[in-house]
Amino acid sequence: MSQEIPLITSTHNRRIVEARKLDQRKHRQRQSRFLVEGLQILHMALDSAQGAAQGAGAQPIEVFYCEDLFAGTEAPALLERFRQTGAELVPVSEHVMGSLSERDAPQGIVATFALPETPLEELALSSDGVVVALDRLQDPGNLGTLIRTADAVGAAAVILIEPCVDPFDPKTVRGSMGSLFNVPLGRTSDVPALFDLLRDRGLRAVGADAHRGRAWWEGAWEGGVALILGNEAQGLSEDVRAHVEEWARLPIVGKAESLNVAVAGGVLMYAWLRANQEQTSV
Repeated sequence: MSQEIPLITSTHNRRIVEARKLDQRKHRQRQSRFLVEGLQILHMALDSAQGAAQGAGAQPIEVFYCEDLFAGTEAPALLERFRQTGAELVPVSEHVMGSLSERDAPQGIVATFALPETPLEELALSSDGVVVALDRLQDPGNLGTLIRTADAVGAAAVILIEPCVDPFDPKTVRGSMGSLFNVPLGRTSDVPALFDLLRDRGLRAVGADAHRGRAWWEGAWEGGVALILGNEAQGLSEDVRAHVEEWARLPIVGKAESLNVAVAGGVLMYAWLRANQEQTSV
């Protein structure tokens, strides 16, 4: 059962100071944890924690809560779920909760979770699924949206080619709307080894481009695909392009200079899903 400690009323308390630092990547890495808020996202986090053995999910460490800010029944129910996890329950004052929350109107609960680590070779990749590999993305909002879409189409994993924006950045966590806890994440800076792994698992590397390959709706999406999406500014890097086996063209017929990577990724993920609907029982 969870342990409870006395009410914290000062923002200078050591626990609060350390938790507030988690908006910075270096402190998330140093503390091996990240901060999450939002009742729906926290419920999803607890749902997925039960299936952490499958590669997704994260385990809660500390739960900061202020019952004076609870509205309705959802927050108390969530707190009761946390009570069963073994995480530390930390009551705080409204003032302290305001310092931990990024919301204008805090909902009364924020929690820290252990950073999940899934080595690439442990990802459950299959020759009839889809994997999304992201080449050195820099925008946390784009990453969060792509993780959410990957979850929606049943992707086996999202793989980040480093250096990449931190998937545990608060903006990424919010943008994923909880899907961060459902989709296994892998990270690597070894591009050749990544594509060796994808080929070994029977996945074709399909890259997105505005000019190369067949139009996205004409592409051969059946079967296992590793969808490769590029950096917001430069697109796919040369070392990554060398490993792409097929290209899906997303033509730009208007005056836009480029297509947002999250939009492009969504179009192509659903192109794969449409071609594989029978296999995925959609």
